[in-house]
Amino acid sequence: QVELHESGGGLVQAGESLRLSCAGAARTISGFGVSWFRQASGKEREFVAGISWSGGDTDYTDSVKGRFTISRDNLKNMVHLQMRSLNPEDTAVYYCARQMRVSRPAREVDEYDFWGQGTQVTVSS
Repeated sequence: QVELHESGGGLVQAGESLRLSCAGAARTISGFGVSWFRQASGKEREFVAGISWSGGDTDYTDSVKGRFTISRDNLKNMVHLQMRSLNPEDTAVYYCARQMRVSRPAREVDEYDFWGQGTQVTVSS
């Protein structure tokens, strides 16, 4: 059973930063692309950022480009999402997910087979 665990969420004010981490158990994400999605209350889950298995390919949704940075440490089996200049529209539950197929980061939810439980990010104005 693949286990993914997110951490680093919290309550911050607009303009502040947070760093989310996704930890995989027992080499569960080494060799796979990993992405971050988010789901705000009453909205569908949306792609935020993704990184290929090697770290050489990344993708970001337009609303976070220039503010968020995704990275990974395959030795520690972890993926991080550094979030800067947060605004209230970034408020959501953030999930990390493992991509099923080896390819560039995918934006479709159906391309991912394992998900973490999520971590809440709340940005106050």
